[in-house]
Amino acid sequence: MRILIDAVPLLVRSAGVKNYLYHWLAHLRRTAPTGTIRTLPPMGDLPPLHHDKSMAGPVKTFAGLGTLALSNYTPLPMFDWLAGSADVFHASTLVRNPPRRPKLTATIYDMTCWLLPELHSEANLRADRTYSELLRRAAGTIAISQSSKDDAVRCLKLSPDRIRVIYPGIADAFFDPPADEIERVRAAYQLKRPFVLAVGTIEPRKNVAALIQAFAALPQAMRDDWELVLAGPSGWASAETTGLLRSVRYLGYIPEADIAPLTAAAAVFAYPSLYEGFGFPVAQAMAAGCAVVTSNVSSLPEIAGEAALLIDPRSQAELTSALRQLMESPDLRAKLAALGRRRADLFRWPDCARQSLTFFREIAG
Repeated sequence: MRILIDAVPLLVRSAGVKNYLYHWLAHLRRTAPTGTIRTLPPMGDLPPLHHDKSMAGPVKTFAGLGTLALSNYTPLPMFDWLAGSADVFHASTLVRNPPRRPKLTATIYDMTCWLLPELHSEANLRADRTYSELLRRAAGTIAISQSSKDDAVRCLKLSPDRIRVIYPGIADAFFDPPADEIERVRAAYQLKRPFVLAVGTIEPRKNVAALIQAFAALPQAMRDDWELVLAGPSGWASAETTGLLRSVRYLGYIPEADIAPLTAAAAVFAYPSLYEGFGFPVAQAMAAGCAVVTSNVSSLPEIAGEAALLIDPRSQAELTSALRQLMESPDLRAKLAALGRRRADLFRWPDCARQSLTFFREIAG
């Protein structure tokens, strides 16, 4: 069996998709027999994950993006020429004209562009509409949650029999980060008070403005003792959100190596997103032993289970109340932290890789 995986998202700035593809590919290579997994463009050992830059050198990045452009915007069958003897081609998000001989598979991440189009740029909407056509043609797809599968069936009219739910994993770094690393990030970012943390791209879907306003609605005495800390690239934040960021500790993009110890250093992790296909930050916070408050919509209840306080993300009152409960109760924080660690064990990359290879074997026949 020979599997060819579209690795182009590793060449561009990306958050969730890049995180998924980076770890998934690494564990597929470790699990599958030698020579089973190839990538387009060809990529050797991957450097440490960086969301804001390419995972390949300048030459491979230029060649990979150039090949993608020729395939997407000209009649040249670039991927047909490069696919070789592959049995399966797995698409990520950017390919419009996959090779015709191998069987086609793809990943379903989320349906947010269909369910909440007002939160996305026109470029995002166009890209997802194009990708949906590829999903309809695929011999089989992997959905990263049951919620994403159900939404894809409803929005795209896909056959549920052709969709396999395979949960992604959580990077090992999030499970019990070393104490010295936690202290290092505290010192590096001057985090002297207990803090509520949110991690993610600053974009409308993440509901950052609502979180800042909910924190501001807490009693002054609590805000004097605690601080709200946000980490993540600026994305396409609204003018209102950009203005509100000035009232909290906004760290911007931080190195990947700092995210796990920063998460473990937080007393509370808040993630009131309006929609998630999986919700990596929530799963990572549970693994790191941080008490979580998150939304009661999309995949988030499925991922968090009983290990988080669930709130209506459009209700500032509910979010403020949940924050206050956690900030006032060390016992509740400890209870949710323990539940979260156990819950996070459901999401391991080796399990994901084994299930994915079984899926590919069935597709390849």
